[in-house]
Amino acid sequence: MTDIRFSAMPTADAENLWSGGTDAYGFPPETMVSDGPGHPCRHCLRNIDAGEELLVFAYRPFPELQPYAETGPVFLHKERCERYAAEEVLPPVLTSPDFIVRGYNAENRIVYGTGAVTLTPDIRAYAAKLLDRPEIAYVHVRSARNNCFQCRIDKEKAPAFSETGALI
Repeated sequence: MTDIRFSAMPTADAENLWSGGTDAYGFPPETMVSDGPGHPCRHCLRNIDAGEELLVFAYRPFPELQPYAETGPVFLHKERCERYAAEEVLPPVLTSPDFIVRGYNAENRIVYGTGAVTLTPDIRAYAAKLLDRPEIAYVHVRSARNNCFQCRIDKEKAPAFSETGALI
């Protein structure tokens, strides 16, 4: 079975927003105050605690516009946070009972038939099974309720996003 790693939003994407940049639609992020669980930061992959300020913005975790480049609302700590580093461990933000796990090919298109609502304890195994398939380049974990992007899963030795957002 393929070894996998969980990848958070690239730091370059977060830095853009922390520095006053715009989101996938060209708008500045909105600032909110977290009322507790339910505001997962896509950079550190932890929930944003009640009372903490957060940014909400449109995010497109794909390198270019194309029909399968889903864009949706996500959250980020308003204050800089460290990018998730324990890539081999299920991120702490994945606390719901289940998530959509879906494979994408090297052209960033959905591989039909791969999307499945997956129980959280089964995410690693299902993602590894998908990544064993040669046509699948990476996997997304998305909210089973709202389809929001949570994180990406790559093969251990597959190209992944670096801290600057470039493919490595």
